[in-house]
Amino acid sequence: MNLKDKIVIITGAGSGIGAATAKLFGTHGANVIVSDINMDNANKVAEEINTAGGTATAIKTDVTKFEEVESLIADTVSKYGSVDVMVNNAGIGGKHQAKTADHTHDDWHNVIAVNQTGVFYCMQAAIKQMISQGKGNIVNVASLAGLKASGNNLSYSASKFAVVGMTKSAALEYGRKKIRINAVCPGFTNSALLEQLLSVSPDMGSKLKRFIPMGRFGEADEIAEAICWLASENSKFITGQTITLDGGTSL
Repeated sequence: MNLKDKIVIITGAGSGIGAATAKLFGTHGANVIVSDINMDNANKVAEEINTAGGTATAIKTDVTKFEEVESLIADTVSKYGSVDVMVNNAGIGGKHQAKTADHTHDDWHNVIAVNQTGVFYCMQAAIKQMISQGKGNIVNVASLAGLKASGNNLSYSASKFAVVGMTKSAALEYGRKKIRINAVCPGFTNSALLEQLLSVSPDMGSKLKRFIPMGRFGEADEIAEAICWLASENSKFITGQTITLDGGTSL
């Protein structure tokens, strides 16, 4: 994959899939903007990339605030001149596992604000910049929960179905502007979100693995590989698609 010198922004890049993706872009020679609401984590990831010989800058961004998203794009363009790739990865899960009738309103508003509205804000700001520069590439991180039913998880599922829909709609709108927009849909992947789910009961891990034909959880760097591929010219005729990385769970 030729990603050398690409200007890449990754939200939620301070940990998990975002961090793995940032580091992988770094090994391919991209200029990586490590964006996260947690600046300590963002600085740590950026430092790791730079120490390994890559190029990275950390920028604090709360994706639920449009003015901060606009600043993220503006600061990147000011430093590097363009935004070639926008990876919208920032996401959270609800604090409680509950059925719809018992779903807390706080969980609903918080999850939708980050996972859905945050992706919309980032797509909108990035697309405006990409139109002005004549091309661009967006990869959204959705979820298997955005493709199939996910019980006790309404706000998360709703937000990820929305990400899939936004990906397809925007790809349709901007294909002729040389802007490709795709999504990855990870299944159960080792991350903070999975740890939160596993904490529900001691045997939750073994229960979940029964639904995975490959018999294991995914790894963040496996998702990162797909994201980098979608961001590269190796996938240049692909837009509006969702790539499911779930070890066969959806089967």
